[in-house]
Amino acid sequence: MNDTREVRLDELRALLAVGGSALEERIDDLHASDVADLIEGLDEAERLVLLRRLRPEVAADALSEMEEVERPAELLLQLDPGQIAAIVEEMADDDAADIIGGLHPQLQAEVLSTVSVPDAAQIEELLTYPEDTAGGIMTREVLAIRESLSAGEAIAEIRRQARGDSDFYTIFVVGPRRELVGVVSLQDLVLADPDTPIAEITEDPPASVPVSMDQEEVGRLLSRYNLASIGVVDGLGRLVGRVTFDDVIDVMEMETTEDILRFAAVSEEEQIRGSTADAIRSRLPWLIANLFTAVAAASVVYFFQDTIEQIVVLAAVMPIIAGMGGNAGTQALAVTIRRIALSDESLTERWQVIGKELMVGLVNGFVIGTIIALAGLLLADNPLFGVVVMLAMWGNLIVASAAGAFIPILLESLGADPAVASSIFVTTLTDLVGFFLLLGLATAMLL
Repeated sequence: MNDTREVRLDELRALLAVGGSALEERIDDLHASDVADLIEGLDEAERLVLLRRLRPEVAADALSEMEEVERPAELLLQLDPGQIAAIVEEMADDDAADIIGGLHPQLQAEVLSTVSVPDAAQIEELLTYPEDTAGGIMTREVLAIRESLSAGEAIAEIRRQARGDSDFYTIFVVGPRRELVGVVSLQDLVLADPDTPIAEITEDPPASVPVSMDQEEVGRLLSRYNLASIGVVDGLGRLVGRVTFDDVIDVMEMETTEDILRFAAVSEEEQIRGSTADAIRSRLPWLIANLFTAVAAASVVYFFQDTIEQIVVLAAVMPIIAGMGGNAGTQALAVTIRRIALSDESLTERWQVIGKELMVGLVNGFVIGTIIALAGLLLADNPLFGVVVMLAMWGNLIVASAAGAFIPILLESLGADPAVASSIFVTTLTDLVGFFLLLGLATAMLL
């Protein structure tokens, strides 16, 4: 559909007011993500009216696609018990667990009490795993066949299981105690002679993950091996579920958003659509911390106030030195944090990055320092002024590039998140070094 969200919302409100089957027909034309987007654009009363009029399978898909900040679980709770049960039973167990998991335990029990026993048991089990682990994002709906079957028997078993789970990407092979033995491709299975034992065409899985593995690491493995889904095993190696690529896309989007907010020194608690009060609570502590670091840089300027009074042109050059250092440090910082997030490198390999950034700072600092030195000659008659500016810029870019790599690697080696506070340390260090080099060299060489 090419119509805009606003047009769709106006049309939806009109259909809600009129009633009849036109609303259901219009909703059937939309993807679940578009329906979720429309629900999020309605007010609370309109959302409830719409949800009550949707078929359970449509409502289930739409609620599963809604953003967590829109509180789909609370919306679900406002429905009648029968509607709640019908919608939850239409959801994939991992989607149901994600939505219900945002509720207070007492409310979770209230929702689950309306659901049939098998579905409720699966959802309850998923709720026992931390939400940021493989167990927390997996689904129990997994297609698995025993290694003792023949190819013909396996195809019959797949047909039976796929009636309840048609979206399967990987056929897992398990042993007598449901331990994960391997995987078999659908092509090999179809082409094999019906009497061929499954064990003969089973391959080792490229990877499997324990239920406790961090969700971000699961995403890296799926990406590394180009898998559509990956098996999740318990402590005994038994297959308990699977994580699919669509789950990982959501995870990576969330993790990337979290990293971007942290990189800007914004707490992960602040939601993109959060309130003004949430934004203030999230950002103010970091701004206060930044204030103290800025005071440290300002103290260097205060210490050299006599030099600035005698060479006033230094005041015009200071923000250039500090700003260029901050930019160089941010470049190195962004590349290093991204490298940490994506690479499985040893600590030794990580430390080698500092040498690379040091060389980058040496070359870039010399080039930029030379340019600013030539410009500095236009501001002062003394040729030594250009030398001072050149050396200060050169030194600050060297320090900035090295610090942009050193600080996040140091924080990671100490067990801290390098994306949280690295930028504050780097910008403070470049301000301190830039001011000290410029004013210190000016004091020593020009006075």
